[in-house]
Amino acid sequence: MAYKLEKKMVIGVSSRALFDLTVENEIFEQQGLEAYCRYQVEHEQEILKPGPGFGLIKALLKLNEYSQNKDLVEVIIMSRNSPDTSLRVFNAIAHYGLSITRSVLVSGAALAPYLTAFHTDLFLSAYEDDVQSAIDSGIAAGIICTEHRGYGASAQVIPIQAGIAAGQGERTDEACQIRIAFDGDAVLFTDESELIFREKGLNAFEENEKMHAREPLEKGPFAQFLKKLSDLQKELGTENCPIRTALVTSRSAPAHERVIRTMRAWNVRVDEAFFLGGLEKKDVLKAFGAQIFFDDQSVHTASAAQAVPAARVPCCRSAG
Repeated sequence: MAYKLEKKMVIGVSSRALFDLTVENEIFEQQGLEAYCRYQVEHEQEILKPGPGFGLIKALLKLNEYSQNKDLVEVIIMSRNSPDTSLRVFNAIAHYGLSITRSVLVSGAALAPYLTAFHTDLFLSAYEDDVQSAIDSGIAAGIICTEHRGYGASAQVIPIQAGIAAGQGERTDEACQIRIAFDGDAVLFTDESELIFREKGLNAFEENEKMHAREPLEKGPFAQFLKKLSDLQKELGTENCPIRTALVTSRSAPAHERVIRTMRAWNVRVDEAFFLGGLEKKDVLKAFGAQIFFDDQSVHTASAAQAVPAARVPCCRSAG
């Protein structure tokens, strides 16, 4: 019987999102593909350091320990690397004990067609074109920030035990919570309301949200991924659940009501919500202990990435 991915949460992650390939990427950009390939082969036995998505991927893979069949999450390396230059990545995967056995290695070709083929729920990459294509295909995807380092194996590990605040208590790699934070407009929801703010200003935006407070917002690129997370939370139980989510938005009252009613209409669970009214998001995300934060604006992801891993969600081109 063929192996099935349809019922799993499938995470596609590029090698640059999973590991720190800053030096290697500089060689590629400055000296070209041949020099990059030669460097990777020559340094095959040198273990790569964890990259910005490492902590999230490690925590997601640990979810399989909650299932007798270990079938909740599948992580697939999806990379523009060639098979010949990928051995270093696989050596690092084995070194860190990550349960990743499947890969898509396309030697510079586009990855987008394979995201659908592998039933991908979330795709993380540092390569904007691939992320854009994923978003245009209706797949949740983010361009992960690689400018800031230090979010490796031990960063943002939050113990599950109830009552332990984020960032406090003993940090351990045993039983840790997955903590994912989302912006609202243009991420969980479409950018319809955000466009009113951009074109007509705050007063028009707030008036529109008050007028339509009981009308659910349209689903954005990450709505289905949040739904899948919420379903997993229900399956795993509310007590000491290993998944915790947060909405971190620039909205504030009175624009909060429509968001809350939308979540209710979608029948999804969001554990924490922060309606910041334009306040800085970075400190809230750090306090929450986010292992990843998704936002559509680079000004927010660049700031957040100084404290937690962050990924920018590009606008869907097919939406106009």
